[in-house]
Amino acid sequence: MPTTADAPKCFAEIAGKRLIDWAAQAFEANGLDRICFIGGYQIEKVKQEYPRFTFRHNPEWEHNNILASLFYAVDLMDEPFICCYSDVLFTPDVVGRLASAPGDMVLGVDTAWLERYEHRSEHPPDDAEKVTVANGHVTRVDRKIPEHEAHGEYIGVAKFSAEGAAKLRESYKKRHAEFAGQPWRDAKSFEKAYKILLFQDMIEQGESFDHVDTPGGYIEVDTQQDFDYARTHWISKHLGR
Repeated sequence: MPTTADAPKCFAEIAGKRLIDWAAQAFEANGLDRICFIGGYQIEKVKQEYPRFTFRHNPEWEHNNILASLFYAVDLMDEPFICCYSDVLFTPDVVGRLASAPGDMVLGVDTAWLERYEHRSEHPPDDAEKVTVANGHVTRVDRKIPEHEAHGEYIGVAKFSAEGAAKLRESYKKRHAEFAGQPWRDAKSFEKAYKILLFQDMIEQGESFDHVDTPGGYIEVDTQQDFDYARTHWISKHLGR
């Protein structure tokens, strides 16, 4: 608020384009033009403005979270895909490198993440979805990772091959059967879980996540303070203009 008072957050404009436009253009620049939008809040406005998208409606958006929302598109997860949050800015370069990465499950990671937190009082570093890595693999993805131990911050963009997508679906199905309606890991209920909770659960079960790094080239727009920062810095700092 007030930016999202009468519009979905992805309609917030940065340098004359909506957040959703920046994301779609980053994908389309890499030949990825089959886009599914999963939404709840004011999804009809997105449908009206972007008829080229495929849509999946999350009618429980007020009561669930990002992980549950993602799986409203489970019917499309039988082939490779890249998923992202709708309130993040990222460059076409990181999308291209994720798409071409050989791993079955690959996370985009901002290694210059702390630069954005220098004046980010409304979203402190301890709320960042931080990762640790070793030998090209993600060893942990968790908000509780101390700053000095973190390799970077997960940018909300992840790639899954067909095999990786199958593993993701199976892991979600298993945990949902076990914990639906119950507290799970750091979430008050399974429905309120974030994606990274499932990712970390899978890592602990022996699954392998790789990472593609970007030193910057990413801004999360989570608060009005972030919105003001992005409008000032996105073009000049992250696109080199």
